Amino acid sequence: MTYTRFVVTDLETTGHAAKGGDRIIQASFVIIENHQIIDQYTTFINPERSIPVFIEELTGIHPEMVKDAPFFHEVAPKILPLLENAVFVAHNVQFDLQFLQAELEEAGYLPFAGPSIDTVELARVLLPTSDSYKLFDLTTSLGFDHDRPHQADSDAYVTAQLLLMMIDKLKTMPLVTLEKLAKISTHLKSDIYLLIQSIIEDKQHNMEQLPEQIEVYRGLGLRKKTIQKRWIEKSQLSYPASNEEKIQLLAQLPHFERRDSQMDMMNQVYQSMQQSVHLAIEAGTGTGKSLGYLLPAVYRSKQIGEPVIVSTHTIVLQQQLLNKEIKQLQMMLPFPVSVTVLKGRSHYLDLFKFFQSLRETKDNYDFALAKMQILTWLLETETGDVDELNLSSGGWLFWNDVKQDGDYMNKGRKAWLDKDFYLFAKKQAKEADLVITNHSLLVADLMAQSPLLPSYTNVIIDEAHHFENAARGRMGISIDLSDFKYLVSKLACDQSEGLFIQCEQLYEKFEASVQNDKREVIERTFNELLFEGEEWFKVLHTFFEQHTKKWSGNGHRRQLRLTENVRQLKLWQAVEYGAERLHEMMTTLSQLLQQRLTEIAPYREQMAAKDQLKIDDLQALMTQWEEFLFSLERIIFRPEEDEVIWMEGDSRSFANTFVIKSHPVSSGELIKEKLLNQKHVVFTSATLTVNRSFRFFAEEVGLASQTYQQVMLPSPFDYQENCRMIIPNDVPEINEVKTDEYIEALASHLMAVAEAAKGRMLVLFTSYDMMKKTHDLMKDSGLLDEYVLLAQGITNGSRARLTRNFQKFDKAILFGTNSFWEGIDIPGEDLSCLVIVRLPFSSPDEPFTQAKNEQYAKEGKNAFSAYSLPQAVLRFKQGFGRLIRSNRDRGIIIVFDRRIQTSVYGKTFLASIPKVTVEEASLSETVSLVENWL
Repeated sequence: MTYTRFVVTDLETTGHAAKGGDRIIQASFVIIENHQIIDQYTTFINPERSIPVFIEELTGIHPEMVKDAPFFHEVAPKILPLLENAVFVAHNVQFDLQFLQAELEEAGYLPFAGPSIDTVELARVLLPTSDSYKLFDLTTSLGFDHDRPHQADSDAYVTAQLLLMMIDKLKTMPLVTLEKLAKISTHLKSDIYLLIQSIIEDKQHNMEQLPEQIEVYRGLGLRKKTIQKRWIEKSQLSYPASNEEKIQLLAQLPHFERRDSQMDMMNQVYQSMQQSVHLAIEAGTGTGKSLGYLLPAVYRSKQIGEPVIVSTHTIVLQQQLLNKEIKQLQMMLPFPVSVTVLKGRSHYLDLFKFFQSLRETKDNYDFALAKMQILTWLLETETGDVDELNLSSGGWLFWNDVKQDGDYMNKGRKAWLDKDFYLFAKKQAKEADLVITNHSLLVADLMAQSPLLPSYTNVIIDEAHHFENAARGRMGISIDLSDFKYLVSKLACDQSEGLFIQCEQLYEKFEASVQNDKREVIERTFNELLFEGEEWFKVLHTFFEQHTKKWSGNGHRRQLRLTENVRQLKLWQAVEYGAERLHEMMTTLSQLLQQRLTEIAPYREQMAAKDQLKIDDLQALMTQWEEFLFSLERIIFRPEEDEVIWMEGDSRSFANTFVIKSHPVSSGELIKEKLLNQKHVVFTSATLTVNRSFRFFAEEVGLASQTYQQVMLPSPFDYQENCRMIIPNDVPEINEVKTDEYIEALASHLMAVAEAAKGRMLVLFTSYDMMKKTHDLMKDSGLLDEYVLLAQGITNGSRARLTRNFQKFDKAILFGTNSFWEGIDIPGEDLSCLVIVRLPFSSPDEPFTQAKNEQYAKEGKNAFSAYSLPQAVLRFKQGFGRLIRSNRDRGIIIVFDRRIQTSVYGKTFLASIPKVTVEEASLSETVSLVENWL
């Protein structure tokens, strides 16, 4: 049957529980026939109960609007004909369908019995790269007019438009893709397979013409990829040295603003590259830092005929560079600019593995959804980079099975070589003017035997204040409980779906006289290993629990540094004994399996491609196995002098979060030896100096012993004019009162300030526990009922989603810890008040801080002034930078930590930020200051 009639529905209700007595207050039905919207029926409904305040706020529907509205049983005769022979469609269809069924039953009618389609599920499949699948977010990003979200008529109409757009998209897909989608879609929750099937039937009656950019290869629809060759200028390109020349280029950009500091930065970066002298350049907020280094980098790349590497810390900045600044560069320069992003191998899809996975039929829901998302994405992506996808947590488990993970070459993979995403990215990088990568891959490349990045001379390190930390992380090793569980579950020597048994079955095809006693030894060893692993992690858990209870920590996360003293504690001997047993079993099993792989090797060439893949998977797994073994031995039995080792875990979910990490205390030597001595480097960030000196940063990254230039470009924003800093003088000092007393005082101040600022407030904490208690106190007070309180780790959603929601509501307060001190950008009036609760010193209990302090003490230095203070100042500068994001922004910063004025070191914080007026004030003075200022 071809489905051509859809009834797209949205219901507004008094709550979420149809079975708990919640009722419909507004219903809207949009009728689609033959791909046209032909009608819409909307009505308010008297719910015969009160409408909660939060529903009124969300929907704008108040009791007066439904008081004289019909009851559901009165409108049912109008609704039922609309549903006849139709597919029921809604955004989150289960919600609307359960309410409709409950109301029909209550009114004495039979429930709706037709098929249903969920546009959330369909959007996940067909728009796999969307940031969010909420109706408002989705339709806004697609450019639909959605003026009254959370009102049924507006929501239903825009959902109907979304459905028609997605049906159009399905119609443009190659038949091979549709057939694969149809096969998998039977695993979904709504009846999407009926829709796909009806489009397939239509397609089968016509000759298929593929869009120009699509090809079908071995039954997979793919977007075509071509290497963009580097454009070479016949005559030597000259860099636009004068400001007039730069302005001529920059003036082509919409909303161009002349920024002398940006042009100064361009010259500094270009000269540094020409003279091959390292450069550390701090560019204050609003300088236009990204274009400030990208423009000279392109000219330098063209002149020397090789790529310039640009390394960032976050994926967010990589995407921003690609989507904004690179496009601006390409718009303003009179010649083509080639740019590519290069990431670690595991970011890329392995097409052969994915192709094989489509033959598996026992999918769970998340795996089926992820497969369908990837099938759609393959028609759009040129990169095959997973960061483009929006996968569910179960979808990430599927990604582990289909990501690139080794260089093993088999028949199957050879066939996909020309289409391989990782090789394509590497080839494109060789032809690029700019290669954008991340700190972690850059450091991995410095340590690798064979290079991952193309040959380069110049590298620009943006977000450079994170580089030393990222290098330490990359140089570190770990024992991860979830990694161990993954390795043994994948190997599963005692289960038919395990890699070992699958490889054994292959072996038996070629070797009739397989010695089963060997297999039995492997299975027995594996089972002993499972037992030893379980026992060891139990001992670790007990040891960790016993010795971390007193540590206040960050929320539920606990840490314990493994010092010599800790290794003398009760139970540590049991930890070592268990590790020894585990190491012994893992080594024995590894030797037995390697022996088996050697025995299978002669038959490899006779195997089918899919069978070779299994052998390669086992070989790759054994490589990971060896890495785990190495980490186990090094961390437990052979700790080194210059490293810090610690345990870490979440008390709520030990099995999924427990890890023992080992990092070098410093990565400066490696950076100096492998990078600074061999390449030319530009380090840049908005926060590199402490008290106007680069010394701390230079020592951390190994730059202090090199010849380098240092440049500070202040922010062009007028902080003196647009910003005030207040230090409340009637809040107790935290160390003079009990924590709960301090939090009560803090919460009452914050509530008064929130009222004065009408929300629009970001509150930065250094402790998760303090943040949670303050948030809960404010929420439970009942004084902020009209405000939306959003808190990291308490309110659902990522940092980006919380920030978006904060901007969406007029009266909102956003609470954050660690990651919220930087990287969030809330320009304009959305953020008018920034609160810093404590100066951001690292906890002295934090393992790395302890180790660093000990290192400085050994060198005879004052650890506080040499390390803890500069670290805190840089963090403070990051937090301070959240407030003023454009030259039109105005705002107030409230610092509750009076040490900024009372301590000797407090002036270092104030001297390190742009000049602002600082005043002490009582609560009532603060409130009137905020009201008057804003």
